[in-house]
Amino acid sequence: MHRHEAGPHGDAVAHQPDGGEGHRRGWDNRLDSGRDERRGGRAAAHGHHGREDAGVTDDRETSHRGGGRRIMIPAAVDYVRADSVEAAIAALVEHGDEAKLLAGGQSLLPLMRLRLATPTVLVDVGRATDLAGISVEGDTVSIGALTTHSTLEHSAELAVACPLLAHVASVVGDPAVRHRGTLGGSVAHADPASDLPAAVLALGGTLVVAGPGGTREVAATDFFTGFLESVLGVDEVLTEVRVPVSTGGWSYQKFNRRAQDWAIVGVVVAEGGAGVSLVNMASTPMRATAVEAAVAGGASATDAAASAADGTEPPTDNQADGAYREHLARVLTARALTAAGR
Repeated sequence: MHRHEAGPHGDAVAHQPDGGEGHRRGWDNRLDSGRDERRGGRAAAHGHHGREDAGVTDDRETSHRGGGRRIMIPAAVDYVRADSVEAAIAALVEHGDEAKLLAGGQSLLPLMRLRLATPTVLVDVGRATDLAGISVEGDTVSIGALTTHSTLEHSAELAVACPLLAHVASVVGDPAVRHRGTLGGSVAHADPASDLPAAVLALGGTLVVAGPGGTREVAATDFFTGFLESVLGVDEVLTEVRVPVSTGGWSYQKFNRRAQDWAIVGVVVAEGGAGVSLVNMASTPMRATAVEAAVAGGASATDAAASAADGTEPPTDNQADGAYREHLARVLTARALTAAGR
């Protein structure tokens, strides 16, 4: 929910993205091809100041794939606890680019241990209760940014109003990640390999952003601007995610090596194919507009899926090359459309 200014920095719910999605495209595939998926969140709060010495006096390092060494002890950091959105914004205004929001921490903390992210101030919004919760009013589902993946997964209300989102949350990482990671953190982190941003895109969601100038709404299609980058300002917090009530045909097809791994490729289909989005097929989460147009024109699942890779720029890494990802996109799109009743 915070803007992600630099590639490897990860945060969430505000300032900079926090989804623990690390790095890609030649970055040792997030340092380890088998590393579990991480998600996190950011929120707001002000108040307690303290010094968290991360152990800078201990320069222990660890080897990683590809040779070389990685420091595994974070740099020293100041800690601020924000118990409300207003307090979080105030802290971000005060500390600027040097601050990172901390909620679930599933993205930021691993990066800090590797010193790929080196904030001087952590703004902990984990206790900002005004940023959590699920409500359904009319044809809109509103979800607070600090709502955890586990809460989404087990929400009876969401299972009725938007079963697609509940299901996608259930396949994020592992139970430990789902109990800590947040929807806002995952979306704000803006990682193209994340599950939930793609789901919000396919559903035609809207993101509510708060800052010192007030509140604004951003369509999910306009939110992601680059790899781990979004339209969030350095002093803004993602406070809420809104999606339409969606009970039409849906499916999420996720191809990975282990259940808790990042998707090598994923395809989300909402409302029988009216909304289709792709995971890990470009530098941002993206809609498969060619597939959507084909579905709208009456094409079969197989015919519509043939254009799934159109306009994509899939990465090549130690999981798969671009050509294989394009193949997977077509196969998984056909499966997803069929499962959604196309």
